[in-house]
Amino acid sequence: MFYNFLFPQYLRGNGASLLILIFRVFFGVLFFIHGIDKMMNFQILSENYPSIMGLGSYMTLMVTIFCEFCCSLFLITGLMVRIMLLPMILSMAVAFFDVHDAILSQGELSLIYLVSFVVLYFTGPGKYSIDYLIDLRFQKEKARQSQLDQ
Repeated sequence: MFYNFLFPQYLRGNGASLLILIFRVFFGVLFFIHGIDKMMNFQILSENYPSIMGLGSYMTLMVTIFCEFCCSLFLITGLMVRIMLLPMILSMAVAFFDVHDAILSQGELSLIYLVSFVVLYFTGPGKYSIDYLIDLRFQKEKARQSQLDQ
């Protein structure tokens, strides 16, 4: 079950996978740029960054940078996509519903990211990803093992 979660077998056609790749890289790079911006302006932002769930401004900013910088790299490369999308989805849900009070004019960008990440979560990484290569390796090992067992 966990294996099928990490390496979904559907949407593996070339056309669908190419669209997923473009979508993944496009939103991953945009989100990554937000993370770089926050890293570059860390000292200024940490003083008055919104504190979420009592974490404090400093820790909330650190978690945000992890989501925007680190998780984006995983998304772009297609490595552990579904696992990395979970903190990204959560951070954008908090940004839209808590920070921007679900007001569309203020939180439009966070809502766009949230919807995009949810779509990617359900489609999976596609054929053009490191997850796909890992899955191929597991499938070859599984086939080899079943041949040895016979």
